[in-house]
Amino acid sequence: MNSIAAAAGAGNGTMIMVIYMIVIVAIFYFLLIRPQRNEQKRVSAMLSNLEVGDSVVTTSGFYGVVLDVTEEDVIVEFGNNKNCRIPMRKTAIAEVEKADSAVDSTAGTDKKSVDLKKK
Repeated sequence: MNSIAAAAGAGNGTMIMVIYMIVIVAIFYFLLIRPQRNEQKRVSAMLSNLEVGDSVVTTSGFYGVVLDVTEEDVIVEFGNNKNCRIPMRKTAIAEVEKADSAVDSTAGTDKKSVDLKKK
């Protein structure tokens, strides 16, 4: 009689262990895997919509303007010096600000300052 009760107790313990493992996997999915996939989708969408004239911030913290876009690379101009043009991978871009939104945000300023920002 005791062997039957022991076998039933072992079966319940195994079932509880399986439930705990499922709960742990679900927690990892919702806290780690899913947010990372969403971030990857956001970054790939941002880089696919990259256009000439967009202001960018690189992963190393440099601010620049996109001059040319190819499949995997971009040419970015840094600073006011027109000779500082560097080709880099698209994956080195951390943030993108569209050229249209930069002009729209300066709508309250005079035309001369907007023309200076475009140059």
